[in-house]
Amino acid sequence: MKMRIHRGALVVAAVAALVGFPLFSGLALAADKHAGEALEHAKEAVEHGKQGHADVLVKHAEEALKHAGAAEKNPHVDEGIKHLKEAVEHGKAGHADVATHHAEVAVTHLSEVK
Repeated sequence: MKMRIHRGALVVAAVAALVGFPLFSGLALAADKHAGEALEHAKEAVEHGKQGHADVLVKHAEEALKHAGAAEKNPHVDEGIKHLKEAVEHGKAGHADVATHHAEVAVTHLSEVK
């Protein structure tokens, strides 16, 4: 009788692992997707900032912020968020050069997200 209970528990655990693993790995992929989207928008912000388009830089930096906020948290994402916020602030003030610098630093950090 005890053997049956242990075997039943083992079967339940195996089924839970088979069902749970794809669910949680899908969540990890979604976080990675957000980090990738944040990186792409941050790169766009840099490109527009280099052209002096502070207003477009702000739009891409804000979009990057949304995705970075939804990405899995780690020190690089946190630093990226910090610099994206600075890029938005300086971009809104019309300081395309300073905003571009902060967007570049954000790109550097977001590129490190694995």
